[in-house]
Amino acid sequence: MISRLPERIPLAGRYATLVPLDPAAHVEDLWPRLGGEENAALWTWMPDGPYLSKADLQTGLQAKAAAPDPLFFTILDAPTGRALGLASLMRIDPKHGVIEVGGIMFSPELQKSRIATEAMYLLASYIFESLKNRRYEWKCNALNEPSRRAAQRLGFQFEGIFRQHMIVKGQNRDTAWFSMLDSEWPARKAAFRKWLNPANFDADGMQLSPLA
Repeated sequence: MISRLPERIPLAGRYATLVPLDPAAHVEDLWPRLGGEENAALWTWMPDGPYLSKADLQTGLQAKAAAPDPLFFTILDAPTGRALGLASLMRIDPKHGVIEVGGIMFSPELQKSRIATEAMYLLASYIFESLKNRRYEWKCNALNEPSRRAAQRLGFQFEGIFRQHMIVKGQNRDTAWFSMLDSEWPARKAAFRKWLNPANFDADGMQLSPLA
């Protein structure tokens, strides 16, 4: 069965809302969180950036927003509507029912938050339940240990290393591959929903039970 193509539509949850990237609407929130010298390290593992001026970030966001693949979403804090980060669906292959999540850029306040986890849950739910994909992929630089840990925490299974898979910013990149299958999604979904339940957090917002 051929899967559907992703659309530029909002995905709404309790903590997070994902909306199609709109540079004009989102750059003011994203600039202090992702731009400038103080945030340059956030772009270490990305193929683009860092963006040291607001104008450069605006141009970078416009390029991202114009592309159909990767299809970029902005991650918003649902209660406030503030833009906190980015994520995309990419390498979209409806014939084989395969899609990848990538271009993930979490601002410091988004990292290790309920908003970030729910954003990843919303994307997974969308690609399996609405788009009917068979396989969901996560790939990262093999040296990017935080990304590798995040993939496994979110329920992706490590598949191996593709050696000298790419050249990024003039350097060889070995790529770590992870995947989640449609047959695995019901169990992953149940784990996400259990973790995201407000009852899983104490009065200070700390988790009572981990997701992994």
